[in-house]
Amino acid sequence: MKSDLFASENLAQAAVAPGMTLQNAKSVKYTVNGEMLARQGSMVAFRGNLQFERKGQGIGGMLKRAVTGEGLALMSVRGQGEAWFAHRADNCFIIDFEPGDALTISGRNVLCFDPTLSYEIKMVKGAGMTGGGLFNSLFTGTGKLAVVCDGHPIIIPVTAQAPVYVDTDAVVGWSARLETGLHRSQSVGSMIRGGSGEAVQLKLSGEGFVIVRPSEVTEAVAAH
Repeated sequence: MKSDLFASENLAQAAVAPGMTLQNAKSVKYTVNGEMLARQGSMVAFRGNLQFERKGQGIGGMLKRAVTGEGLALMSVRGQGEAWFAHRADNCFIIDFEPGDALTISGRNVLCFDPTLSYEIKMVKGAGMTGGGLFNSLFTGTGKLAVVCDGHPIIIPVTAQAPVYVDTDAVVGWSARLETGLHRSQSVGSMIRGGSGEAVQLKLSGEGFVIVRPSEVTEAVAAH
């Protein structure tokens, strides 16, 4: 049987080492030897002796789902084998954490990660309950984190002299050391997304960077 479908870049290769690699731009392969963590519902295939189990988030996660309707719902994958992860054919990126690194990521952009990473669901400081109450996941430690992005991400440097204002539906994540707050703009409101009146953006200030996706469509809207 012959077809471009069977091109070498589409074939799953035998694992050479445990851990996370990009299968292609839209999916991540994880060679499991022990345990790893992934977004619930993101596993698209697996082989080997693997067990999947829902992982609780505690009270913080329950609150987040109640307030915003979204959360970092996780599952643990244990055993020996290989698993492939993807989400809505979004672009996948692997971030390698070194000692001292800390990154805040929106739960909707988390795909899977090493168990050596620590994560904590937090309400974004300064955001309060306005705009739905912004909750993100703070990742620290050493290991790899796979994130997804609807389209090609935009990485914007943030400096003390030039804070950055981002749409709360478009932000993917930011340097954990940045200061956050809400910025209200009456004039901008009538200019974006055909809206009118007051617009609210997330203000990021300090020294670091912010990751933005080129889309404002939320999953709840996209699902319809």
